[in-house]
Amino acid sequence: MLRPLRLEDVDRVLELEVTLFGLGAWTRGMYENELSTPGRTYVAVEEDGVLVGYAGANLGEESHVMTIGVAPQARRRGYASRMLSELMATARRHGATSMLLEVRADDDGPQGLYRRFGFEQIGVRPGYYQLEGADAVVMRAPLAAPPGLPGDEPPGRNPPRPPTA
Repeated sequence: MLRPLRLEDVDRVLELEVTLFGLGAWTRGMYENELSTPGRTYVAVEEDGVLVGYAGANLGEESHVMTIGVAPQARRRGYASRMLSELMATARRHGATSMLLEVRADDDGPQGLYRRFGFEQIGVRPGYYQLEGADAVVMRAPLAAPPGLPGDEPPGRNPPRPPTA
């Protein structure tokens, strides 16, 4: 079940952070700040009533994926895809035209997920993950309007005109 991430989830998120991100794990203060800052959106996924994944983004014209994590035992079930899809849809609803993220250069799995969602590599940040000395690949995806919205007509086709009096 996909739902908003809440402050009362932070204990479980911190348990997962250490497993998922090691030395780069965020602190309680970082999560409490993120969850209480306007312009942020965070989601969680539950399996049998237990939080097994979480993701968040900073909303703006170019929104930024801040984190995505799925418990090892809950991987390969589409949870990361569902959360990323929700983050992208929320960013689009808030007027974002693109979404940016950093991902470890040595982590092909998440990079493949992001490519399936239209992200393309636009750069590398050497030593971005400072505690591990790992580089980050910077990726960006355009956030086109969902089909059926004004301005989303196929090329070469004129949109319907309003009736004239």
